[in-house]
Amino acid sequence: MTSIPRNVAVIGAGIVGVSTALWLAREGQQVTLVDRAGPGEATSFGNAGLLASAATLPVPGPGLLRKAPRMALDPREPLYLRMRHLPALAPWLFRYLRHASAEAARKRADAILPLIGDSLADHQALASGTPAEKYVLPCDYVYGYADRSGFEADRFSWDLRTAQGFDFSVMDRTAFRSYDPIFGDAIGCAVRMPNHGRISDPGAYVKALAAAAEGLGAKFVRSEAKGIVRKDGQVRGLRLDGDTLPCDTVVVAAGAWSKELTRSLGLVVPLHPESGFHIELWDPSQTPRAPLMFAAGKFVITPMEGRIRLAGMVGYGGFDAPPPEAPYRMFLRHLKKALPGLEWKETTRWMGHRPAMADSLPMIGPVPGISGVYTGFGHDHVGLTAGPKTGRILAQMISGRRPNIDVGPFAPERFSC
Repeated sequence: MTSIPRNVAVIGAGIVGVSTALWLAREGQQVTLVDRAGPGEATSFGNAGLLASAATLPVPGPGLLRKAPRMALDPREPLYLRMRHLPALAPWLFRYLRHASAEAARKRADAILPLIGDSLADHQALASGTPAEKYVLPCDYVYGYADRSGFEADRFSWDLRTAQGFDFSVMDRTAFRSYDPIFGDAIGCAVRMPNHGRISDPGAYVKALAAAAEGLGAKFVRSEAKGIVRKDGQVRGLRLDGDTLPCDTVVVAAGAWSKELTRSLGLVVPLHPESGFHIELWDPSQTPRAPLMFAAGKFVITPMEGRIRLAGMVGYGGFDAPPPEAPYRMFLRHLKKALPGLEWKETTRWMGHRPAMADSLPMIGPVPGISGVYTGFGHDHVGLTAGPKTGRILAQMISGRRPNIDVGPFAPERFSC
């Protein structure tokens, strides 16, 4: 089938925007990628590097309503809340916590499975034939608990993964130490999930993908998108700093910053920026065999090129809040228990912002009533995991083809009805 020719401006050079640009460029579309920084410079730089195919459950699962107040007040918990930000957070948080039930969690898990369940294969297809291929590595994904009771307390999530077709095996302390001897006694029970993947350098990976798109004719413009120019219900251009970029199609893929761009489109977008954190340990004396979710701290320990990255946690303080110290202290406190013999030469740290939707599902698809505007944001904790499939879906839609998965749960207008 011949693609409908388009002149597309993609706002946002993270994994979703770059994936969209690359798939469009492969179809021969005219593409301009717009970002105020550069490819892979924001959240797509700082994530855990994990292709978390089995991460179908949302953060607001069963029991969160009971746990949330204690978690927000205890600095030892994997949640940071800047109290002065609470009035701005409250309306979104109320809608978010309404989804903290078993029924809502199952609904979200079933909706997002087709988007992330084949993430490794999606990334391999996206990177195929480009220098980015070297960063995509198959691996296991391991959950580490203090003991068997921790695993049993998470039975809801493991039963759901079983129902969705994911394989896993449970290891006791002895079996896990045989699997990966660098971990200490803090992990007495581990769950090994095969058929996952990791990105060995997320920032470099996204840059390599962007370069591949440029090699196919895509252009990159370093500028801040200010608004979408429309006439008679049709996109005419993208307003930038002091200029207008002519185009007939716009994709909003700016992650946590997408809400401002969609404000004038008639959409209700219950999105709030959620802070995420990482520290990196450079030139480590040992390297884990596979990414491991350290359940006690709710963060992932991922081997990367030349370093180990500890990434995760949840924070709410708005875009302008300075990085708090508590998350980094917690990383290091748990690290001493998880990897007691580890030594390294240098520590670096990062904070970024995830686009958290009230129902933990992204907005993917055309904006009703405006010909030529598409959204691709709101992926919560699975932006890297879902990026290639999201980009391919958007490229198919823009080129006049029907995606091969049900995109109804991701409809941009679902909150506007």
